[in-house]
Amino acid sequence: MLEPSLVRQASQAASCAVGPYSLEATRPSFGEIADLAAAVPKGTAVYLSSVGAQTLDELTTTVMRLRDAGLEPVPHLAARRIAGRGALATFLRRAYAEGGVRRVLVVGGETSGHGPYADALALLRDGLLEAAGLEEIGIAGYPEGHPRIATDTLDQALRAKLAAACAAGLRPFIVTQFSFAPEAVAGWLRTLRVAGIAVPVKVGMAGPASIPALLRYAKRCGVGTSLRGLMSGAAAGLAAGLGAHVGPDRILTALDAARGDIGDVAPHYFSFGGVVETARYAQQKAAGAEMLTGS
Repeated sequence: MLEPSLVRQASQAASCAVGPYSLEATRPSFGEIADLAAAVPKGTAVYLSSVGAQTLDELTTTVMRLRDAGLEPVPHLAARRIAGRGALATFLRRAYAEGGVRRVLVVGGETSGHGPYADALALLRDGLLEAAGLEEIGIAGYPEGHPRIATDTLDQALRAKLAAACAAGLRPFIVTQFSFAPEAVAGWLRTLRVAGIAVPVKVGMAGPASIPALLRYAKRCGVGTSLRGLMSGAAAGLAAGLGAHVGPDRILTALDAARGDIGDVAPHYFSFGGVVETARYAQQKAAGAEMLTGS
């Protein structure tokens, strides 16, 4: 059973297709962090994706650098990659006290480890997250499904994780896998809202990148509908050649057109074409929207 706050009518929440956006980065360098701080407003959320070879100590260092630069670090916690509960407790304590971390994104992680957590739900139920002082918890969503998990299983897991977050006193939100298929994204969001799940959703989309790069990531992450759309030439700019860069404009347009039906949404940009370039694109889109609305 979900908390009442999660089952209010989705129409009560406003949708905003361009902002406030968030960015995703993989091991950003010191120089990239400085460039990011110059490209986006202070307090912009930068999610730090989990990398198998990265230690929690290394992640702690990146968290501190982002905070020192005036940005908001949001670490990914890949449950199956966590070696021990003590190491996680130490990371969370330092991230909260020294890095100002108040929210994390909890994912299962693709690898099968030998640590204490079998999946994201086990980590959510552990008690460490709320004990560390965290306030918000991100949970993964899959508008195009998962290549190895049945849709019914995904739906049940999403509800279980939302319920676990609420039971722990943590405010949940959803961060989706990236997609290039506007109809699939909008349809998934409508289904989510009809089902009574009205938590905020950060809609994953790829920032501008070359078509070969996008195809590579689409194959790796199992976003089949998107892959077929790109290969058939549906994505804007494909006809310009394989050297062209394609952005998520169609996704943004679809979200804006669905305003009122899809609840509280905002873009979450994956930086396949480079985190600084993606940040500049995101800020340009956000600034353009502000000019149009006068906000």
